[in-house]
Amino acid sequence: MAQQQQISLPAKLINGGIAGMVGVTCVFPIDLAKTRLQNQRSGQQLYKNMMDCLIKTVKSEGYFGMYRGAAVNLTLVTPEKAIKLAANDFFRHHLSKDVGGLTVFKEMLAGCCAGMCQVIVTTPMEMLKIQLQDAGRLVAQQRVIPSVATTLKMGGTSAVLSRSYNTAPTHQITRISAIQITKELLRTSGVAGLYKGLGATLMRDIPFSVVYFPLFAHLHQFGKHSSEDPSVPFYWSFLSGCLAGSAAAVAVSPCDVVKTRVQSLKKGTNEETYNGVVDCIRNILRKEGPGAFLKGAGCRALVIAPLFGIAQVVYYVGVGEFLLGYTPYNIYSA
Repeated sequence: MAQQQQISLPAKLINGGIAGMVGVTCVFPIDLAKTRLQNQRSGQQLYKNMMDCLIKTVKSEGYFGMYRGAAVNLTLVTPEKAIKLAANDFFRHHLSKDVGGLTVFKEMLAGCCAGMCQVIVTTPMEMLKIQLQDAGRLVAQQRVIPSVATTLKMGGTSAVLSRSYNTAPTHQITRISAIQITKELLRTSGVAGLYKGLGATLMRDIPFSVVYFPLFAHLHQFGKHSSEDPSVPFYWSFLSGCLAGSAAAVAVSPCDVVKTRVQSLKKGTNEETYNGVVDCIRNILRKEGPGAFLKGAGCRALVIAPLFGIAQVVYYVGVGEFLLGYTPYNIYSA
C-alpha cells in the first residue's frame, strides 16, 4: 500500500486521535478495574474480579466513577497513538530498504524503536491516570479497615473483604484533578516527577511493541484478497489488531503490574513503597508469589484488544488521509 509508506504526521495525529478517543471511551472502565486489581495486595482484597470491582465502583462513586482519569487519556492518547503507529511505520519503511527486505527480526526491531518513542507521552499519561483511577480504591480501603480488624478477631479467613465494604455513596472521596497532581509533581520533583516509572514503562512497552507489530503484520497479510489485489477488508484489520493486541497484552502483563505498583504515589494501609523496579519485583515475589504478576491480565487483554483493533482499522482504512484529501478512495476500498 503506497499510501501507508507516505508518513504524514497530521494524518497520523487524526488517526491516533479518532482511534484513541473511540477506544478509550469504550474500554476505560475495564482499564480502571485493571489498575485497582493490580494495586490491591493479597490478604487485603476489596474486589474479587473485574465485574465485582465495576459494580462496587458504580455503587460507591456513581457511573462516572468508572471514568476517573479518562480525561487524561483522552487528551494524551492522540499523540501517543500517533507516535506509536507512525514510528513503527517509519522504521519498517526504512528497514525494508536494507538488503534482505523486512525480516521478522527487522519487524521486531521496528516495534522496539516505536515502543521507545511512545514512552515520551505514555509515561506521564499513565502516571496521572493511575493516581486518579486508584483514588477510589484507597478511600474504600480506609472505610474497610475497622471491619477488617473485627473480622480477624472473630477468626475470619476470607481473603475478599466484600462483606465489610460499604457501597453507599460517600462524601469522603476527595476529587483531585490531573492538573492538581501535575502541579504538585512539578513543584516537588520537577519534570522528573512526571516520568517516575519510566524504566518500568519501557520494560512494558518495548516488549509489547516487539510482539504486537510483527504479529499484527503477519495476521493482517492473511486477509489479502489475492496477490493481485493486496487490499484487506476493514474487519480483518480489526480482528488482526484484536488478536495481536490481546496476545501482546497478556505476554507483558507482569511488566504492567510492576509499572502500576511503581507509579502509584499514594499507598493504602500496610502497602509497601518500592525503591525501583527490582525492589518491586523482589517484594511481590516474596510477599504475594508469582501469581500476583498476572493480576488484571484478563482486564488488560479486554482493554488492549478492541483499542488496537479500532486503531488499526482507522489507520489502515486511512481516515486521516481521507479527511486531508490524500487518498480519497481508500476509505471505501479498504
